[in-house]
Amino acid sequence: MTTTLPASDRPCRAPPRWRAWLAGVIAVSLALGGVAYAANQSVQGAKKVVDDGYDTEAPTAILIEAGSGSVLFEKNADELRAPSSMMKLMTVEVVFDALMRGDIKLTDEYKVSENAWRKGGAPAGASTMFAALNSRVPVADLLRGAIIQSGNDSCMILAEGLAGGEATFAERMTKRARDIGLPKSTFANSNGLPDPGNKMSVRELGVLARHIIRTYPDFYKIFGEREFTWNKIRQQNRNPLLASMEGADGFKTGYTKDGGYGMVGSAVQNDMRLIVVVNGIDDIDDRAKETKKLLEWGFKNFEARTLFAADQLVGFAKVFGGERGSVPLSSKEPVKVMVQKNGADKLIARVVYRGPVKAPVEPGQPVGMIKVWRGANIAVETPLYTAEPVATGSTVQRAIDGASELAIGLFRAGAEKL
Repeated sequence: MTTTLPASDRPCRAPPRWRAWLAGVIAVSLALGGVAYAANQSVQGAKKVVDDGYDTEAPTAILIEAGSGSVLFEKNADELRAPSSMMKLMTVEVVFDALMRGDIKLTDEYKVSENAWRKGGAPAGASTMFAALNSRVPVADLLRGAIIQSGNDSCMILAEGLAGGEATFAERMTKRARDIGLPKSTFANSNGLPDPGNKMSVRELGVLARHIIRTYPDFYKIFGEREFTWNKIRQQNRNPLLASMEGADGFKTGYTKDGGYGMVGSAVQNDMRLIVVVNGIDDIDDRAKETKKLLEWGFKNFEARTLFAADQLVGFAKVFGGERGSVPLSSKEPVKVMVQKNGADKLIARVVYRGPVKAPVEPGQPVGMIKVWRGANIAVETPLYTAEPVATGSTVQRAIDGASELAIGLFRAGAEKL
């Protein structure tokens, strides 16, 4: 099933004999009925399009299968917008991480400062858990206040308790975002209240949601709780999917004037979990409608397809200075992608890495990833690792590789100027 075609990561005028040396990408066109060869035309940077005519009224949207991370649908998914209260997912992730590390405990109590009470509590007139001024609230309850009631005060109290203040906590949020694979998100506060420094894309919100589900399965259950009472005030979970869709159990809604109405949602049907994110919608009812419609479309039209089994050979990476000129690559997990049940999808898979890999090579070294495109959209990205060791080559072999790389480096420099 595996066919490898050496090619360049970008269009190149180099003659065919050079392309093997310049290989940073191994391309395979995988038709659903078998294997079909395709020219390696880069689609990175191509305009994101909707799938087979399906569209949504949401200005930005993404639909992800949680198990594989496969993207089923996207629309302006990398556009940075105000995330509003959906940003609270990043706040609680930082708290979840601190709990898992043992830095704090659920029973730890944080004081409700006048700042948190006045700007995020009852006097502010926005979403709040109604924490009383100067009271002390356990972390477990603050989390429920932030998740179920979308309390701005809850987030501010957590930020002050963990980091001493909102600004320091926001820096921690941004750093943590980079650690878990969110390269563009920025944060200026803990709760998503309007600030030009709060920016996220629906793609990164989806990645964050999937990370929370996979990393904190016990904490994730809080998102599905229907109500929470604090200070003798009972509030319903603001997620409309919990009452309107089978299998729905998360996540968060959000609204600001600049960002519009947005939502991160998740549901499970027939052992398949989908995550949906929309943002920028003008109407609160349309937000619920578009979110549910995307999930229903995904459950109805898609099924899982395994492209490569765990530890199956996916491709090769060039080795520099080794006893062999290449090393096989495989994934530690199955490479799965969601495909439409009607068989309309055409997939292109490319192994992308920075090479060559310097010898000696140990088994299990991370070397790039396999990216699978559905048309112009990336459907899934999975890390790849070396499957076998490669020892250091002889002096002659290293000299040959060195001369080859020197020539290739000069050629690359010339190609960049073309």
